[in-house]
Amino acid sequence: MARERLYLFDTTLRDGQQTPGVDFSVEDKLLVMDMLDRLGVDYIEGGYAGGNPTDNALFAQERKTRAIFTAFGMTKRAGRSASNDPGFQAILAAKAKAACLVAKSWDYHVRVALGCSNEENLETIRESVVAARAAGKEVLVDCEHFFDGYKANAAYATLCARTAHEAGARWVVLCDTNGGTLPAEVAEIVRTMTKTVPGSHLGIHAHNDTEQAVANSLAAVDAGVRQVQGTLNGIGERCGNANLVSLIGTLATKPHYRSRFEINVDDARLMELTAVARGFDELLNRSPNSQAPYVGKSAFATKAGIHASALAKEPETYEHVPPETVGNRRRILVSDQAGKSNLLAELGRIGIEVGKDDSRLDALLREVKEREAQGYAYDGADASFELLARRALGTVPHYFDVLSFRTSVERFNGEMHTEAVVKVRVGTEIYLNAGEGNGPVNALDVALRKDLGKFQKHIADMELVDFKVRILNGGTGATTRVLIESRDGKGNRWFTLGVSPNIVEASFQALLDALIYKLQRDGVTP
Repeated sequence: MARERLYLFDTTLRDGQQTPGVDFSVEDKLLVMDMLDRLGVDYIEGGYAGGNPTDNALFAQERKTRAIFTAFGMTKRAGRSASNDPGFQAILAAKAKAACLVAKSWDYHVRVALGCSNEENLETIRESVVAARAAGKEVLVDCEHFFDGYKANAAYATLCARTAHEAGARWVVLCDTNGGTLPAEVAEIVRTMTKTVPGSHLGIHAHNDTEQAVANSLAAVDAGVRQVQGTLNGIGERCGNANLVSLIGTLATKPHYRSRFEINVDDARLMELTAVARGFDELLNRSPNSQAPYVGKSAFATKAGIHASALAKEPETYEHVPPETVGNRRRILVSDQAGKSNLLAELGRIGIEVGKDDSRLDALLREVKEREAQGYAYDGADASFELLARRALGTVPHYFDVLSFRTSVERFNGEMHTEAVVKVRVGTEIYLNAGEGNGPVNALDVALRKDLGKFQKHIADMELVDFKVRILNGGTGATTRVLIESRDGKGNRWFTLGVSPNIVEASFQALLDALIYKLQRDGVTP
């Protein structure tokens, strides 16, 4: 049986930009557009035409995207012609193939926000759609506050949607603007609306204020809509929008949807899902949500030993989809809850072959559990665990010795100055390296990597990406755990950790592990 086409509309660059702390430049928007095109969405809403200098610059020229590039804006104002409304004309002038017009569909907002009659609001919808179509645009109408409006006055909300459709809008999008509608309500209202506007012309735009945005979007699809709107990683104002990443994962992998609907994200593009989600977080300079469905680092992670044993035999026992289908991977965590199955699975993943009866396994497992009792957490620091395991099995080369290090922090003439000195021995050579930084950890990082003799060329492309500190037991003298993320010029990333009552010592442990891991992973010989 032929599958129905389902269209994906991304509003990351418009509605997503309302997220606190998120502010895209033109260059940022172009990078995100490339990500979305790579993923295969059908529409990319670039921003608010005429709303700000950034979006004006974005819409000033044609953008070569496979997806339909879309400009957002308001319908024309009541009591003014389309040609005499500068805001509306900015939408028509935008170098975009489609125009998404937001219109009020709750009579309460028509009265309070627009200050016009219900009939005048309908006229603005009709005239705006006609004018946008005459300008050569594919037209979408976002019926703002539709579900709340429908519950308050179903006849009028329905009339707004019908007016937009009859005027020629390609899509009439039903918006849960306040994010308070529940899936059963969405399904019931959408089914009723398909009697007025065909489902092939209906879309859903859900906000996440009750953690229902994805569920509401799927309920709307089941009830008849054929366009789904959302944002990358669910960003957006207040609690965010429907997470387009989660929606794509579900629509593309679950038989209930995959057997009935065709989306433009084929199996090859689906394998880009994790890379796109994490790349977007990197662009925002924020840490990815490790427990995000489908794409999170922990989405296919198993910690309990009994689960790891079952996974080794039959992955389907604890995985709802194969992680590789969405570009993710299975992770068997090694922790104080781990059994030998976890350990064997993780060692196998990193390429260490060892028999299940090897006595060194018991010693390694004991050491892991003892260290976790001290505050180490290897389920979040793969590189430090690999070094620990290889040391226990005698396979980590000895590269250099740190003979001493020190840091100093002082305030002078109203400015902070931080310096570090690290003394290392490489073979028979001794290097005394000094460095300055924004703080003691940065200074230590600079000093440690300043000159490692014959190993220097192997770490030249390495940099510290992220630095996190966790206080483990309270008080100013508490034990601290430091997690460091590093990367190199090839795009490799790895996590290392250190634990100590002294935050500088803990940081230095993590920095050392990061360097040694880089050298041994790249096969550098002493």
